[in-house]
Amino acid sequence: MFQDEARFGRISEPYACWSPPGFRPDVPAQIIREYTYLYGVVSPKDGKADFLILPAMDGDCMNVFLAELSQRYEGEYLAIFWDGAPCHQPGAIIVPDNIWLERLPPKCPDLNPEENIWDDMRESFFANILFDSMQAVESQMVVAANFYEANQTRVQSITAWPWIVSML
Repeated sequence: MFQDEARFGRISEPYACWSPPGFRPDVPAQIIREYTYLYGVVSPKDGKADFLILPAMDGDCMNVFLAELSQRYEGEYLAIFWDGAPCHQPGAIIVPDNIWLERLPPKCPDLNPEENIWDDMRESFFANILFDSMQAVESQMVVAANFYEANQTRVQSITAWPWIVSML
């Protein structure tokens, strides 16, 4: 599995969108510095995905996420690849007995297929939407996370890179 975190909030980034010829689309934007985080893990082999909304990107939240994964996959042994984020440092985390962690090389987000899930999620569920509250952002995060958790074929199509699945 591959793990990563993504920040979502009320700062919007305009995305390209369709409009009739001769019209310029009106795309709203706002800059309100409120955020929360979506922790995610994906399995390119079978398309399984698991997500958890947490308030920060720190060791405590990572421990909550790893404990949740350990419970969700009780009876299985998970090999998880992740980046070198500060909340992934030894001493900051408690690794459950059924999880093995391996760090990806530094400054190589292109090696983590979870990054592509974030891109797809932002484009499919957050593009050109203004949120009036963090509760609205979190509600949309739940919709997006549930979509990927329920659509293993979509997750596989985004994450099953040849160099990954050829090793499995």
